Amino acid sequence: DKTVSLRKDLSEMHEWITQAEEEYLERDFEYKTPDELQKAVEELKRAKEEALQKEVKVKLITDSVNNFIAKAPPAAHEALKKELDVLITSYQQLCSRLNGKWKTLEEVWACWRELLTYLDVENKWLNEIERKLKATENVQGGAEEISESLDSLERLMRHPEDNRNQIRELAQTLTDGGILDELINEKLEKFNTRWEELQQEAVRRQKSLEQSIQSAQETDKTLRLIQESLAVIDKQLTAYTADRVDAAQVPQEAQ
Repeated sequence: DKTVSLRKDLSEMHEWITQAEEEYLERDFEYKTPDELQKAVEELKRAKEEALQKEVKVKLITDSVNNFIAKAPPAAHEALKKELDVLITSYQQLCSRLNGKWKTLEEVWACWRELLTYLDVENKWLNEIERKLKATENVQGGAEEISESLDSLERLMRHPEDNRNQIRELAQTLTDGGILDELINEKLEKFNTRWEELQQEAVRRQKSLEQSIQSAQETDKTLRLIQESLAVIDKQLTAYTADRVDAAQVPQEAQ
């Protein structure tokens, strides 16, 4: 009987749609590791592609039902046509929902990769600060050399906040959805702690270098005054020597 055969085809497709909904759309997913998230993205992509491949089967069933209805008595039309309409609607909804969920997970995965990229950039910058702080730990030389070290540190510290804001926003987006929340919170805590510690150390180093510059400038000034004073005394002594003045005849400090 053709009606029985058609209803069997309709029933099998309904079962497949129900199974796909239960497997991919109604099951609760938890993404606690990047591997789980990546696996879910790939799984949803395969499910979406498999659903699209079923379009050929749905079209064949649709054509078979329509051909049968065209030849069958009107009494057989209504129930079969209703079953077909339900199938087509259910199938289209499944494809739409699978595609929507796959796109969402793709965006979430991209969000995670972007977060890692920003963290990598900022950690490289923090590495530079660490190296700079180590290099300026015991700066030798006068005020000019110390001033150059201070300038280079201050240039490095003039780092825009944009990347850190992006990290905060991306992390918030992911953790709000309960995705990789433990891992992200751990990474952010480590990054923020390191960021704060290095910022504080940099501020301390800047103040220390500023004080060193001031001390060096005062030392340079004192040395200059001594040199000027010695030059005056040397000139006087040279004059005394040239005039063959006896030591007992000059002021006490010249003696």
